[in-house]
Amino acid sequence: MKKNEYIFEELGENQDSDKENNTDLGDNSLQESSAIEEDVVEENSSVEEVPVKDIPTEESPNSEENLVEDVVEANSSAKENLVSEKNIVESIIQSEDFNWDEFEANSSYSKEEYEKLEALYTETLASVDNSSVVEGKVIKVTDKDVIIDIDAKSEGVIASNEFRYMPDSLKEGQLVDVVIEKQEDKSGQLVLSHKKARYLKSWDRVNEAHDKSEIVDGYVICRTKGGMIVDVFGLEAFLPGSQIDVKPIRDYDLYVGKNMKFKVVKINPEFRNVVVSHKALIEADIEEQKREIISKLEKGQVLEGIVKNVTSYGVFIDLGGVDGLIHITDLSWSRINHPNEIVELDQKLKVVILDFDDSKNRIQLGLKQLFKHPWDELSEDLKEGDKIKGKVAVLADYGAFIEIQEGVEGLVHVSEMSWSTNLRSAQDFLKIGQEVEAMILTLDREDRKMSLGMKQLTKNPWEGIDSKYLIESKHTGKVTNYTNFGIFVELEEGIDGLVHISDLSWTKKIKHPADFVKVGQDLEVVVLELDIDNRRLSLGHKQLTEDPWSIYETIFTLDSVHSGEVVEVFEKGATVMFKEHGLEGFVPSRHALKKDKTRIESGEVLDFQVIEFGRDSKRIVLSHLKLFQNEIEKERAEKNKDKVEMKKKVKKMRENAEKSKSTLGDIDALSDLKGKMDDE
Repeated sequence: MKKNEYIFEELGENQDSDKENNTDLGDNSLQESSAIEEDVVEENSSVEEVPVKDIPTEESPNSEENLVEDVVEANSSAKENLVSEKNIVESIIQSEDFNWDEFEANSSYSKEEYEKLEALYTETLASVDNSSVVEGKVIKVTDKDVIIDIDAKSEGVIASNEFRYMPDSLKEGQLVDVVIEKQEDKSGQLVLSHKKARYLKSWDRVNEAHDKSEIVDGYVICRTKGGMIVDVFGLEAFLPGSQIDVKPIRDYDLYVGKNMKFKVVKINPEFRNVVVSHKALIEADIEEQKREIISKLEKGQVLEGIVKNVTSYGVFIDLGGVDGLIHITDLSWSRINHPNEIVELDQKLKVVILDFDDSKNRIQLGLKQLFKHPWDELSEDLKEGDKIKGKVAVLADYGAFIEIQEGVEGLVHVSEMSWSTNLRSAQDFLKIGQEVEAMILTLDREDRKMSLGMKQLTKNPWEGIDSKYLIESKHTGKVTNYTNFGIFVELEEGIDGLVHISDLSWTKKIKHPADFVKVGQDLEVVVLELDIDNRRLSLGHKQLTEDPWSIYETIFTLDSVHSGEVVEVFEKGATVMFKEHGLEGFVPSRHALKKDKTRIESGEVLDFQVIEFGRDSKRIVLSHLKLFQNEIEKERAEKNKDKVEMKKKVKKMRENAEKSKSTLGDIDALSDLKGKMDDE
């Protein structure tokens, strides 16, 4: 604190005391005397206390007044002394030559002696600036703090956690870099920081290492998203996961707390970001080895490598700095679903080079090629017509691949799975992993292809079928499938027949077979046609009953009238059901009008006239309009006749009017005739 500020502070306190004393004065003289007495005691220490023995014990008429007068007199004396002191201080403040240091310390030194002593003191202290990096000496090390001496007026204290990167090497007497943040804090303590000093010096060292491509030491602090945080020269640098090693790292925690060597690969001066790489050092070491390997690559060469990565489509092999790919199809002669069925990470393998591009950056490797092809080990005794056992390896819509031994497969086409001509998907017959028996149909050892058959192991049901399924014979089968044109009915295993949609019912108009029967239901059928050569069997269902159309022909004659229920109304007409006969008829749209010119509606029971009957086409055409059409035409003819006669009368009257002058009565008569015609 400066001298002037100190004096003014004392003056302010005294002035505040005076103000308080003045505000306490009131009408009560005892209160005034008490306040004054207190002020005098507090402000003027020279006022002596009155001894107890000097206080009068007997009350006298003037004792109280004398006491008040004495106190007031003492207070006024103290105030006079205070005013004189203020005058002295003001005169001192106004004096420019006054030595404040001498005044405060009551020093007996002269001005020249004081200057010599001050110069001698400053020579022993270091000249320091705030935010500058200086060297300090470790005086003492505790669990929480480190005391540093920088040759200043006082020693600085730094938290021990700023030296956590060197817990064992920090000792008393050691020189360390620090930054002076403040010369004095609130408690007068020198504020230092080792962390900031390291940061300032480290940033320069990091930039230098980046420019010169130097290798630096770092301490892995912790892991973070996508990589790890590394302490380099006191700076926190980022180590991406892809830059840890040449091979993928699966567990970052293994590197936490380790000291490693790095190369500074990227610096962002704006955001003070530093990116380091450990992989770059490894790549530099193996680059020479990589060039040597690439220069010696040849197709068919066998090399040893380590499984670097496993994917769904293949395996990447590290050949010593050069990566190659083994496709899933080149891992094993047998089919596999995923490469991890054959290999695992970090496994050492011998592989063969299958191919590579001109730049030798993409290398295709193989594993199964190191082993003899399974077809070469196939028994020479196997031939067409032999029975074999195998396991279903692959299923497709067109068939199934049967593995008869590891790496040797044969195809069973869906047509060779069953004698049935109603071919379905292979999934309907077999499952993955199912063991089956089959017959070798074709065997090509050169192309390594084999076709198999399963139905050949069972008797052909079509042999002698003509004696079992005679024409017009009745049978019961199960509905296995249906299409838009008909229904497939299985009479026995391998024997399927087709019931055409037109052969399902004599009388019903079936839009789709699903409306008539469901898959899995039993259906009675009649054999209509048998083609043994093409293995086709034509069946019928309606043929189980006689054709009722010969009877309907005698009932539904032309112009005959029948009562029926309207079951469906659509744009082109309506469908009418004659429940008594179980027969449906069709009403065209122009014949679906009622007498009141409205259309017939579904659910109505009306009379209909037969206007067309087709026995061969199984079709009956009906009309409701025909029932009253003649009556309507007769009424229409009579109306037309009246209109014609009326027109003749009007014409005649007009002719008469032209011959003679028209009268008002004639005009009225014409108007009446015209009105009648319009009404009609």
